[in-house]
Amino acid sequence: MAKGRVKMRDHGAESSLYWRRAVIAFMGIVLLMGVLLANLYHLQINEHQIYQTRSNDNRIKVVPIAPTRGLIYDRNGVLLAENRPIYSLEITPEQSHDLDATVDELIGLLDLDPEVKARFLAEVRRQRRFNPVVLVNRLSEEQVALFSINQHKYPGATIEAYLKRFYPFRDTFTHVIGYVARINDRDVARLREDNKLTNYAATRDIGKLGVERYYEDLLHGQAGYQEVEVNNRGRVIRTLKYQPPIPGSDIYLNVDVALQEQAQKLMANRRGAAVIMTPKDGKVLALISSPSYDPNLFVHGISGPEYRELLNNPDRPLINRASQGIYAPASTVKPMMSVMGLNEGAITPSTRYFGGPFFQIPNTKRKFRDWRRWGHGWMDVYRAIEISADTFFYDLAYRVGIDNINDYMTRFGFGQFSGIDLHEEASGTMPSRDWKQARHKQPWYQGDTISIGIGQGYWTATPLQLARSIAIMVDHGETVHPRLLHGIKGPEGMISMPVSKSAPIKLKQESFWDVGLAGMYRVINGREGTARRAFADTPYKAGGKSGTAQVFSLAENQQYDHASTREHLRDNALFVAFAPFENPEVVVSVVLENVGGGSSHAAPVARSLLDLYMIPELLQETEGEEQDNE
Repeated sequence: MAKGRVKMRDHGAESSLYWRRAVIAFMGIVLLMGVLLANLYHLQINEHQIYQTRSNDNRIKVVPIAPTRGLIYDRNGVLLAENRPIYSLEITPEQSHDLDATVDELIGLLDLDPEVKARFLAEVRRQRRFNPVVLVNRLSEEQVALFSINQHKYPGATIEAYLKRFYPFRDTFTHVIGYVARINDRDVARLREDNKLTNYAATRDIGKLGVERYYEDLLHGQAGYQEVEVNNRGRVIRTLKYQPPIPGSDIYLNVDVALQEQAQKLMANRRGAAVIMTPKDGKVLALISSPSYDPNLFVHGISGPEYRELLNNPDRPLINRASQGIYAPASTVKPMMSVMGLNEGAITPSTRYFGGPFFQIPNTKRKFRDWRRWGHGWMDVYRAIEISADTFFYDLAYRVGIDNINDYMTRFGFGQFSGIDLHEEASGTMPSRDWKQARHKQPWYQGDTISIGIGQGYWTATPLQLARSIAIMVDHGETVHPRLLHGIKGPEGMISMPVSKSAPIKLKQESFWDVGLAGMYRVINGREGTARRAFADTPYKAGGKSGTAQVFSLAENQQYDHASTREHLRDNALFVAFAPFENPEVVVSVVLENVGGGSSHAAPVARSLLDLYMIPELLQETEGEEQDNE
């Protein structure tokens, strides 16, 4: 077999191939280097500012600082809501040599609930070990002192102080001041919607009710912050910048502590409300809702059983009866009805009317009975108010009609929000044809109007509205709005709040106001006045009007019997008053639930409230007695 030829290598071709591959590889390397350099240029030059900012964000942390909440005072500078320090025991886990042993020893030393250990260790697992974790809140002064002398034994354990709201008068001002409590999800949603959430980054509590909620923006202040440098684990290395928070403003209310406390005592063990205000400028001097509750329960977080006890209490202490309580105004509206009748020409100051035992709409059988079985006989408008004759006002309402009644009484503030600086307020009901059609899908009947004439039927009002309506009466139509806030304490002193008013009520003759007021004078000072006994021997002259509101409707021939009626179905007692008569300085409204007649139950309370205001020595004596008892 012949051997195959051995092929010779072509070195020239191989060299050419090598150089071609080398050139291509070199060009690839150059291209990739160009891409790398271009990317480095883009990152280091074009995007330098962006990545520097991101780097600083990782290195610099902004820590918000909560502002100190503003204080609340009464008109005389008595502190009603303050900030008190509370002490919490905190442990930094990484600084403790033996965390379990340290916790056990502290529980024994301070006589703490053993369950705090489980909660503490669970929180430690969720936190970084260099962050302090709260072992227990609200230490007593004895516990703080006991720990302080033993602190050297427990490395990493420290006492930290925080400010918490405290209400020294407890249940006396609950429905005026309200309270603050921990921010919840609904608060967060509302703050986010109002673009205020960032200002609450370090804040734990927010106003929930009353003045605390209404003036939250004033009381809260502006949050501060500090910029701190942190390492890659989040540990603070140093503080770079500090912007102090702006404290909330201190505010002064129109309420008077002494008057409020005495009014609360008068309302003790009763369900009801009382309002004391000045008619000229609408300053609310006292606002009582009874029963009440201690708002301090909510500041630190009320327990489930405690909250259920308040919620299920049949006396409903959580309701602000002064501004949210809905009651038939009853005969307290008869002076306003008289002014309306005079202005509409339905009656005159000398009109004579015979009040029998009942009133009947012509060509009907239903009888609307007077509170006195045998009637009152002949009367004019002055005597009708004095003796609170129902038949006179049945007839007046029938002749004037619901449209006029609704128009006038709406201007007196019924069926409207009063304008008080509280969110917790009901508007009540000033019925009309349209209202009944919308609410009950029924037309308005003449019989509906008759009950409205004496403040019954569909008509409802709050004690605050009653006080405001009397303020409008005594001020001859000036429609002032009630106000709790007296002023704001600023850097340059007190900034007083202006008087808030709406368009006044104009009558054809100014003397019509005097007719209604004269009738109220006779209620207290007249020979037949329904409140003459309650106001006997007062050293001042006053005017007033009683009211007794039915809670349920009686059959046509059924007689009301207080003793045999179940307690929650008994009549409500009402009384409105003002003093002094010639130049009124104060108006009062009182509502007592399910106690009976207004002249026998509510009038004495109103008399006592007026005495406290009109006789300063009496208020000073009660204050002196309390100090002696203390």
